[in-house]
Amino acid sequence: MTGGMMSDAAVIEVTNVVKRWGSTPVLGGATFSVGPGVTGLLGANGAGKTTLIGMILGLTPPDGGTIRVFGLDPTTAGPDVRARLGYSPEHHLLPPDVKAVDLVRHVAEIHGLPRQEATNRASDALWQVGLGEERGRPVGTMSTGQRQRIKLAQALAHDPYLMVLDEPTDGLDPVQRDAMLELIHRVGHEFGITVLISSHLLEEVERICDAAVILAGGVVAAAGTLDELRGSGEGLMLELDGDAPTIEAALTAIHATGAEIRTAGRGYLVSGPEGLFTTVRDAVASTGAGIRRLGRRTVSLEEVFLGVGAGVDPALDPRRQGPSADTTLPLPPAQAPQPPPPP
Repeated sequence: MTGGMMSDAAVIEVTNVVKRWGSTPVLGGATFSVGPGVTGLLGANGAGKTTLIGMILGLTPPDGGTIRVFGLDPTTAGPDVRARLGYSPEHHLLPPDVKAVDLVRHVAEIHGLPRQEATNRASDALWQVGLGEERGRPVGTMSTGQRQRIKLAQALAHDPYLMVLDEPTDGLDPVQRDAMLELIHRVGHEFGITVLISSHLLEEVERICDAAVILAGGVVAAAGTLDELRGSGEGLMLELDGDAPTIEAALTAIHATGAEIRTAGRGYLVSGPEGLFTTVRDAVASTGAGIRRLGRRTVSLEEVFLGVGAGVDPALDPRRQGPSADTTLPLPPAQAPQPPPPP
């Protein structure tokens, strides 16, 4: 998965996408791609995650730019796109008096499966998410965690190539959250289904995702594999010894080499081009300052998130414009799409 350029293996391609709700900007030129594995769509509440998911599903068109899913435009080829993906919405829209297996079967039938096959797939999907023995229970008698797993089974039952999960752990306690994350990891890494998971919880993304897209203020602030994103924050942790003027002189000398310096606790995080260790060591030595510590350090995903978010144009930040940019998605059209073509 790459940000700013398209991958040959991309399942989702988003290029310069712009979206407004009335006069409120939501997305201001988002570009990224999603390939195989599990990708996290990260952003604070109101960052535009749900709006972007709606465009990926073909439920709302972009005002500018292009989106391709399986190489298709979801705005004009929505039924074909949705036939090949599974979607789990953030909010519970499950009728309480319907049995879990009947609800999952109904969604599988909407995706074009014959009734008997849909019944078999629904039962299998519920077993996969740990609800096989509960499949005959009405949804209204189930816990929040069980209802979240029903939504995952709905997204899984028709054997999609792509699953889009919007805040799938919302409302879960820690034990339920752990179980849900393990299920999602299995879907992406054992079942071979590409997964896009929307979340505002960084720990979740670091735990199960291979890659991440970070939305901030209506733009893609960063995108890449987790190793790439953490690597973008690689640098040296530096702690200096000396009086205030000497330390200031050392920092000035380091900055003059083109390196970037950020305060980090009792020291400084220094980032820059190759050969940084030698460059920093020599710059400090030239000022007479002492070095208490100089070593490699990789920042956490949280630090990357906070760092890139701070640099976004506030004029594009929908949280500064009034109501939240995220909205409840409309339901897909009622017609049943054609069955997906063989891979």
